[in-house]
Amino acid sequence: MKFDELGLSPEVMKAVTRMGYTDLTPIQEQTYTLIREGRDLMAMAETGSGKTSACGIPISDMVDPNIPGIQALILVPTRELALQYVDELDLIGKHTGIAHFAIYGGFSMDIQKAKLEHGVHILVATPGRLIDHLYNSTLTLEKVRIVVLDEADEMLKMGFVEDVNFILSCIMNDYQTLLFSATMAGEVEELANTYLKNPVRIELNLEEVSPQSITHRFRFVSEKNRLQVLKQYFEEEKPAGAIIFCNSRRNGELLFRKLKGVVDSLEYIHGGLDQSKRTSIFNRFKQGKIKVMIATDVAGRGLDFSRVTHIFNYDFPGASENYVHRTGRTGRMGREGVAISLVTGRDLFAVKRLFKEKGIQYVWDGKVPDLKRAAKKKADGSGRRFGGKPPGGGRKSRPPRNSQKKAKSTPQS
Repeated sequence: MKFDELGLSPEVMKAVTRMGYTDLTPIQEQTYTLIREGRDLMAMAETGSGKTSACGIPISDMVDPNIPGIQALILVPTRELALQYVDELDLIGKHTGIAHFAIYGGFSMDIQKAKLEHGVHILVATPGRLIDHLYNSTLTLEKVRIVVLDEADEMLKMGFVEDVNFILSCIMNDYQTLLFSATMAGEVEELANTYLKNPVRIELNLEEVSPQSITHRFRFVSEKNRLQVLKQYFEEEKPAGAIIFCNSRRNGELLFRKLKGVVDSLEYIHGGLDQSKRTSIFNRFKQGKIKVMIATDVAGRGLDFSRVTHIFNYDFPGASENYVHRTGRTGRMGREGVAISLVTGRDLFAVKRLFKEKGIQYVWDGKVPDLKRAAKKKADGSGRRFGGKPPGGGRKSRPPRNSQKKAKSTPQS
């Protein structure tokens, strides 16, 4: 289905066309009519599915700029996701006269108060900062007609369940609720059962949400050879925009020092940076002024970087969901992307679990390790290396150009 078939207002359609949107993603196609009809919905979809626009486009078409006050409230777990929402809404609502604004911690309350008093139609907020304003400013939710709970599972995992409950209890009038989540954990189901009215439930699996636009590649390496292999990948791939993920702030700092001066236009972002620094790095990366960003999982959820061509897992994530969130930074909205994971012996059980749980199509660059043996070693508690010795040892190992060995797309048992 195409956007020009939706009957959007001329103002929104003009913006959508300029944004280069033509075809709806699966989540957009399944939710648009329901949102326009005022139905409550709970949608389970992975990151990278186009959820921001799935909300932003119909909401921008429904909000009346002539009515003062907050008509739509979007709750998100992180300040980065809040900023992404506002960026998207600014583009969608460019010709509508609708005012959008984001409030989040780490930024001046006084400046936020001044903007809110000036007038906002769509408010994006993190729960804690919104409660601060409900207690300490003139902000009210009396005209809210639409509430979006995005990344609901992450929001509750971060301990915001009581905050969300309090915020929703402050909305006294009837409103439509749109809940989006990558998983439907127990607390998410409980939240939905409490606040959603006869919701339509939508579940999209990974194949539907993330079509074959991402090539998932894995490289079996030794720990001491990992850095050299990463450098060689950059020489071979020459990514136009890349994120390198590490599992900890310390690992990221060490990698940043080792790659500085080797990889051009490099920056490092993590949760310990102050908000202004993080925002500056994100904006410069989105604008292409930074081409390579080392990141902890602060950049792993919900953030849309259209320039990202490559994701590198320098540290392989333990949880399958984290792998999906990281790799979802590329291949967004139908664009092609590459995800390359450097895998050591201790990671093989997690890799096998990922293949089983997510059913992704994958390719091994070079040697294919014995995942069956890896699972056995994990089960018997052995601390020895799994799956055989990685190729290369301390020798130079070069990512092969034309000798990629395909593994079966179905998980090994």
